[in-house]
Amino acid sequence: MTDPTPSKDDRQRVKILVLGDGGWGTALAMVLHENGHAVRVWGVDAEYTRQVHSTRRNPKFLPGVVLPEGILFGSDPAQLADGVVLVVSVIPTQFLRSALTHIGSHLPPKAPIVSCSKGFERGSLRLPSGVVSELLPAAEVVVLSGPSHAEEVSRGLPTTVVVAAAEAENAAGVQRLLNGRRFRVYTSGDPVGVEVGGAAKNVIALAAGISDGLGFGDNTRAGLITRGLHEITRLGKALGAQVETFAGLSGTGDLIVTCTSSHSRNYTVGFRIARGEGLEDIGRSTETVAEGVETTRSIHELARNLGVTLPITAQVHAVLFEGKSPREAVEDLMCREVKEERH
Repeated sequence: MTDPTPSKDDRQRVKILVLGDGGWGTALAMVLHENGHAVRVWGVDAEYTRQVHSTRRNPKFLPGVVLPEGILFGSDPAQLADGVVLVVSVIPTQFLRSALTHIGSHLPPKAPIVSCSKGFERGSLRLPSGVVSELLPAAEVVVLSGPSHAEEVSRGLPTTVVVAAAEAENAAGVQRLLNGRRFRVYTSGDPVGVEVGGAAKNVIALAAGISDGLGFGDNTRAGLITRGLHEITRLGKALGAQVETFAGLSGTGDLIVTCTSSHSRNYTVGFRIARGEGLEDIGRSTETVAEGVETTRSIHELARNLGVTLPITAQVHAVLFEGKSPREAVEDLMCREVKEERH
């Protein structure tokens, strides 16, 4: 069967700015570069971006990967944003507002923005796309999510994701720029569902890591993943998402990979907590951000506001922020009142 994806020679070469020089931002920059586009990557630390640009290595966030020569890394938003027609935002959710406040005036006001951040903003309880739309109201926002560890994308391992927008042509435009032989992109008309799935799965990954760290087995993890998907769907429905979205890449797909992979930061944090480490010590030991920690806090508050019952999320919140022992949290989940599976 002939691959329908056009070769990079057939594509229109466009200038694209990636905001965020972490592992995922760097991996997406590599995908876009492979597709023939002129890619620039913005990072907040001027000295570190100079190091990445000169050495073609990103040791803090993507160790062991050699970066293509054509990708420009820097920290001057005015220089990097000149002439770009698409912005890809991969800034961690809790830093997104401050970063866009700092650099937003340098971005082309009508350039579409692909939001790849995952979580809910603490305090406002907004999804990342909502923060982007608030600060950059003229921009069309498309969201991207799916099972896509940066470590594997950067190595060219086959990966599938979904991009979603209220207007089908906006999602299709991003699909054309990102889709490639090793990076397959689907479209969706449910940006809320895609974004909720990408955010909430990190909370369930924390629970899966805790379960494995306590020495429980495959049965326990499978139960957490399945009931976790039920929670994610319930939350998404309350926020106006389409239920079927959660059976797709940003729901089931992302949940499976995040709850079962050693690449998963959130799974790893949960595992270490179950082994007796504290959140502060874990945070000091790594450069990467486990979005699920703050997302747990936000979703727990959001669930109370919406009147939505999220038992796994409530127990993860109790372990992270209320001093509850992980083992007691699992026991309390198992001893809840019995009910029909669909509830």
